Amino acid sequence: MDKKNVSDDMILFYEDETHIRDYQALHTSWFLRGKQKQIPTYGRHASVTLFGAVNTQNGRLHCMEASSCNAIYFRHFLQYVLHVNPNKHIVMILDNARIHHAKL
Repeated sequence: MDKKNVSDDMILFYEDETHIRDYQALHTSWFLRGKQKQIPTYGRHASVTLFGAVNTQNGRLHCMEASSCNAIYFRHFLQYVLHVNPNKHIVMILDNARIHHAKL
């Protein structure tokens, strides 16, 4: 973003989300040839989604935990970022994930 386009009341963020799981996926693990690792299972696959956005001006990170990754939780995260940055114009750089352009 060009400096001449940035005003004092504008903040630029980069946003992404990740999924944290309490289980290991066998299809993406390394094993010795012919030796598959035994992974204990507990009957359910718990996970959590973490939304995060970094402020490019001061490096501050805003995070929010959610039980799943969908457009509704993403909207909650956007509302949180607006709430903690009152009276600011927020510009957020996103990837092309489906939740970023869902119709709610």
